[in-house]
Amino acid sequence: MKNKRNPTLKMNWKKTLKNVSFVILMLKICLVFGQKKIIVIDPGHGGNDSGAIGINGILEKDIAIQVAKEILNFNKTLFEDAYDVYLTRYKDTLISLRDRSRLAKSLDADVFISLHGNASRTQSKGMEVYIHASKTSWVLGTSILNETTGKLGLKKRGVKFANFQVLRETVAFCPSVLVELGFVSNKDEAYYFLSSRNIKAIALAVFIGIINYLKPGL
Repeated sequence: MKNKRNPTLKMNWKKTLKNVSFVILMLKICLVFGQKKIIVIDPGHGGNDSGAIGINGILEKDIAIQVAKEILNFNKTLFEDAYDVYLTRYKDTLISLRDRSRLAKSLDADVFISLHGNASRTQSKGMEVYIHASKTSWVLGTSILNETTGKLGLKKRGVKFANFQVLRETVAFCPSVLVELGFVSNKDEAYYFLSSRNIKAIALAVFIGIINYLKPGL
């Protein structure tokens, strides 16, 4: 049964997919001349830590793992494993913040992206990205933010600085960002996250944003 609530967010799915074939072709050319880049995706929370709870009961931890798994899937199906993509958790388990950053360090990751859902007591909406003090992290965060808000019609809330442990402990060895995908406390965005199609769209846009950072000019 379809949800009768129609989110006001606009999603240009076809536009996002339009350039995928070209990106794949260019990636194949680039990979001939270099090793695969390592991407670590960190789905926030997990286990008994649900994170924020949406007004419709949706859980932040579930949104994060769903988007992360779709990125993993897109890397395999659309980009033919052009990158080595790892998740800090693959199921509903709680991983310590220290272990999340340790994984990125042990893998010698090229980028670290932590995925979250936002919440507030007001009807705030949109996507924002947090970084620790790092120019390269700012470039990565901007790339992801521009791709997602530009393609999906989400409100752009900007790249902001924060002293989050998961960023502080990874920024020393790779660009690191924490992406707040949207507000589960906002009616439109909370119901937007219930659609598997929308989850796929967010995942692809985030992934393209990462690729644009790793392979500028594609």
